[in-house]
Amino acid sequence: MRIAYVAPYQGPTLLKRRPIVRNRSMSNAVKIELIASLLRARSHDVEILSQGEVVESAWTFYPAFSEEERFHPQIPIHYGSVVPVRRLNGLWSTHRTLQLLKERHRADPYDVVMVFNLKGPQIACANYAIRHLGLPVVLEYEDDRFVNVRGEAVVGMALRRDLRASRRLLRAVSGCMAVSPHLLSQLPPGIPKLLLRGVVGPDLVEASINSAERKRNRVLFSGTHIGSNGVAELIEGWRSVSRPDWELHITGYGQETEALRQRARDAQGIVFHGLVSRPELVRLMCSAKICMNPHQVSRIPGNVFAFKIIEYLAAGGHVITTPMGAIERELEAGITYMPDNSPNRIAETLRHVVEHREYERTAMDAAQRFYGPIAVSQSLDALLQRVRGAVTNDAERAWR
Repeated sequence: MRIAYVAPYQGPTLLKRRPIVRNRSMSNAVKIELIASLLRARSHDVEILSQGEVVESAWTFYPAFSEEERFHPQIPIHYGSVVPVRRLNGLWSTHRTLQLLKERHRADPYDVVMVFNLKGPQIACANYAIRHLGLPVVLEYEDDRFVNVRGEAVVGMALRRDLRASRRLLRAVSGCMAVSPHLLSQLPPGIPKLLLRGVVGPDLVEASINSAERKRNRVLFSGTHIGSNGVAELIEGWRSVSRPDWELHITGYGQETEALRQRARDAQGIVFHGLVSRPELVRLMCSAKICMNPHQVSRIPGNVFAFKIIEYLAAGGHVITTPMGAIERELEAGITYMPDNSPNRIAETLRHVVEHREYERTAMDAAQRFYGPIAVSQSLDALLQRVRGAVTNDAERAWR
């Protein structure tokens, strides 16, 4: 099948040409790359169409272009143009991403459209594909569209209008893959669905071999430096852990990075790595005994799920996390939960896990078995085949 993957992908060339800081998501980029590569490995023809959004307001025009540094030589990436002017930015991105879909479809027609979450450009492309092209749309649902990260209902007239559009699209898609049963429950009961919490790349599987022998007294945080990810709370909690034989390693970048560095300036044993290459991140994950996800607790468990939890587990680390909804029992064997992400709670949990050697409880084999490249590749292909079969059956019934 020829697939249009409409996703907010941020490749190396985009990062060089546009100021992407506040809206940068490294985990999304990795997951998009892995899914596209696995689909390609199953002989699907994949193109990524990204809005290449810039959220920092500026009177600047950023023209459309194609990614020069592809993560896969046979997976092209096209970015829409951007005008990051307040009140115009979102409308422009939606319109230009939709135009990109139309142009690419005219050049070489698609068979399926996949959309990553329910932002404006994705909704517009999905609706056009359904109504005007007659194509099946598969939703990749990562974050609950109807509440924020704290599980609180979104408010505002414009947002309510967007939510109505999201609800209509949820009733119209042909299939869905989502990170939690809670998100899957928002879809109609009869369509093909796939629970996909994460994807473990071949590089991580290979690096994890004999990783237990290379583990060090390291606690690792990997992710974007934004308030909801709990990095500030992690740093404050670390201060009172009092374990000079352990280190806290922090990777990633974001709008709070400099403030976090200042906060950690006089704290012992904290190592900031900044943005690291994928091989270096994999090496760090495989070297850490404990991996942290001190995410802000949501009132609705399962409205979000951190992709890195699956990677942490697959690397052989013991995961400390706030609750993000019920998950497979085999995976929970490698997890210690915190009821909240306050600094005191983080410190208390870290001390307990270290002193009682809870970090020796891992779930590497289960994570790789459920979400490794072979399992996910087969699941993705099966989902697409079911979607195509359902659409074909609907067309035959309509013809009769």
